[in-house]
Amino acid sequence: MARRIALFGQAAFARDVLVRLVEAGHEIVGVYAPPDAAGGRPDPLAEEAAKRGFSSFRYKAFRRGGQAIPERVAEYRALGAELNLMPYTTAILPAQIVEAPRLGSLCFHPSLLPRFRGGAAIAWQIILGERETGVTVFRPDAGVDTGPIVVQRGGVRIDDTDNAATLYFQKLYPLGVDAMLEAVDAVDRGRARLRAQDESAASFQGLVTDEAARIDWQRPAAELDRLVRGCDPQPGAHALHRGQMLRLFDARLLPGAGPEPPGTAIGLQDGRLLIAARGGRLSIGKLRLGGGAKLAAAEAGLEAGERFR
Repeated sequence: MARRIALFGQAAFARDVLVRLVEAGHEIVGVYAPPDAAGGRPDPLAEEAAKRGFSSFRYKAFRRGGQAIPERVAEYRALGAELNLMPYTTAILPAQIVEAPRLGSLCFHPSLLPRFRGGAAIAWQIILGERETGVTVFRPDAGVDTGPIVVQRGGVRIDDTDNAATLYFQKLYPLGVDAMLEAVDAVDRGRARLRAQDESAASFQGLVTDEAARIDWQRPAAELDRLVRGCDPQPGAHALHRGQMLRLFDARLLPGAGPEPPGTAIGLQDGRLLIAARGGRLSIGKLRLGGGAKLAAAEAGLEAGERFR
């Protein structure tokens, strides 16, 4: 049975969920995406909605002063949605919207909840050394990623070469789209079996701020490698070089520590910058110095013996 669905999201992931919903025969009564940033690229979800002639709404927020914005709630209710879908949304929706549809709401999260709740789950799983991950579709409640689980798919290996981008786009993205459609189908057919999250196994991590992305050269090389990969492409793990912030990307961990103090540039190898660390060497493919553009390591002009703080 086709359902009347309101979709809240952004980016290519939400667009692909939208396309799959249409292919499955569901009626899209409204699409919500944030406004495009000034000078930025058009949002793929909003573009797809406009192309298909769906009712579209571009709001940054649905609450003001901690309270639901009444006119936006009324506008939403007029759509007559039976189910809300949140495949990729950073907006905090008020309960008046989340709880309004007859069939409730479904939200996507890129981890095996209840572990790694929060808005930077992919990055933290790499930074903290998780070896396996997956995706969860759950019913949102008043907490942060705390609602009962509808669909969960695991078995995704986090490799030593994964960064946040490869883990998401190559592994969790396709699995997540399938999981969202599976959850919609289960709700549609009345076969959804909700499972409460085990609070004893729960963990929460905040956003990866510049403070969290700061490189401490006294930490083991393996930890620094995970930090660089987890912060790649955003915000970029960083150190100081001649008083400027140096952000490192495209990291690989090489065995064998040399005599150089941790944080010392060893030189270039195959176009990559080698940096001494405790218990190994970091091989860096790209970097950004100050507010400049991201460069291949070989183009940055860094010399052997230079120290990063």
